[in-house]
Amino acid sequence: MPNRDAVAALPTVVIIGAGLAGLTVALQLAATHAVVVLAKRRMDEGATAWAQGGIVGVLGSDDSIESHVRDTQEAGAGLVDEETARFIARHSAQAVEWLVERGVPFSSDPAGPLGLHLTREGGHAVRRIAHAADATGKAIHDVLLDEVKRHPNIVLRERWMAVDLITTRHLKADQRTEGKPRCYGVYALDIDRQKVETLPAAAVVLATGGVGKVYRYTSNPDTATGDGMAMAWRAGCRLGNMEFIQFHPTCLYHPQERSFLITEALRGEGAHLKLPNMTGEAARFMPAHDDRLELAPRDIVARAIDFEMKKHGLDHVWLDATHLGEAFLKEHFPTIYARCLALGIDIARQPIPVVPAAHYACGGVVTDLDGRTDLPCLYAVGETTYTGLHGANRLASNSLLECVVLGQTCAAHIATHAHPPAHALPAWDESQVENADEQVVISHNWDELRLLMWNYVGIVRTTKRLERALHRIKLLRSEIDDYYANFRVTRDLLELRNLVDCAELIVRSALSRHESRGLHYSRDYPETLPVSFPTILARKPKRKAPPWAA
Repeated sequence: MPNRDAVAALPTVVIIGAGLAGLTVALQLAATHAVVVLAKRRMDEGATAWAQGGIVGVLGSDDSIESHVRDTQEAGAGLVDEETARFIARHSAQAVEWLVERGVPFSSDPAGPLGLHLTREGGHAVRRIAHAADATGKAIHDVLLDEVKRHPNIVLRERWMAVDLITTRHLKADQRTEGKPRCYGVYALDIDRQKVETLPAAAVVLATGGVGKVYRYTSNPDTATGDGMAMAWRAGCRLGNMEFIQFHPTCLYHPQERSFLITEALRGEGAHLKLPNMTGEAARFMPAHDDRLELAPRDIVARAIDFEMKKHGLDHVWLDATHLGEAFLKEHFPTIYARCLALGIDIARQPIPVVPAAHYACGGVVTDLDGRTDLPCLYAVGETTYTGLHGANRLASNSLLECVVLGQTCAAHIATHAHPPAHALPAWDESQVENADEQVVISHNWDELRLLMWNYVGIVRTTKRLERALHRIKLLRSEIDDYYANFRVTRDLLELRNLVDCAELIVRSALSRHESRGLHYSRDYPETLPVSFPTILARKPKRKAPPWAA
């Protein structure tokens, strides 16, 4: 049995999110800290468990750090921070080894480096993707979650949702004695008890994932509502590159499966994109769009599919893997094979209907390589961040890698720099609110926002559409703020509030970029400028540089 008094004496770190980023930080800190991990649904409902493809590791004799950096930069369309890309590439082998040591059951190849089978995905020059068949994220998450559950210094709280970060503005005047602003903890809603608790912390880590649910069609789970991005923004942190939302080219088109991803690794192994043709042989269309065909970066493939669908009036295109053979598909893509078969699609004999869907946010909370945000004692890791790694378009399978590498550096910095608040924090005050009278208002606003973003802020954009979207988002914000101020908070209300914040940031960022680059394509500005810079949004335009940038 753990010594509860000993654990209580340790400084507490609150991690918001239970995916790969959050669990990595938790495991790295647990020897010296009491760690509380919050998950607003079940622990296994985050994006990590949905990740199919794999994790990059520069492991093979035909590979190099330079090659991985070069591929990352090319995919990122000129906006990748080279220092960040090089740092993460340099630590990629160690990250994969760390997972192997923990027992992650990667697909094996006795002749491969570390005994691993490496696959290839779009934008990669060589095979460098370690994977567990086509369910890599679940394999990784299951192993780490099991280890976290067994650690005596880690407490897991399911169905707890962060409401807002506790900062200097929440304190009473006589409590503001520490001089510089900082994050003191978080207000969190216990969803089952419908009660908001105050959680003080030496450090808070945002590991809440992306914002895919702001769009009507997405490959993301229901947890992807931009919670960390929105909370950091409200706390005064800068956000970067929010206009670059990656649309995965191949999400299954089926009425019973609106969020099932068809991994890029299937194209990496030779599957072809084709136009539906009822009169004869279906024709491949990627040769007309890019010399790299189906292995072009995701932004190019997604735009090509979008173009062909609009040109021919199609609801979807085909991804044809029938020539790879039934045995190969069952061995390497068992999850996709089984899921499609259950829906009446035998991928060994039939092409798969696919459409692009919102998949990954390449921007987010601005951090350094230790996960530090603009606010001391507030950290962020994973998809919720902007580190410069992904530029204007993420290279496939760099996301899980970033979670591990920067999750480790984040934990190392917290271990030596974070300290508990010097005084008690104010309790959450709901004395002036009441129970909501019409929950249907939240549902209607949610549906309107997601359709608005899909139609006006999707793969191809125009200035007029973006301006119309921003106008309606501001009206929605007014309604939601009124709701938030007068009624008790619920998970649905908090998620909608966060999505509206993120939607506005995406649109404002898109309006400020007067070119087409990577994942942002504007009909009004179709050219790519010779020199470009990240889009950084700040609540205070004259804000001083963050402490870690000094």
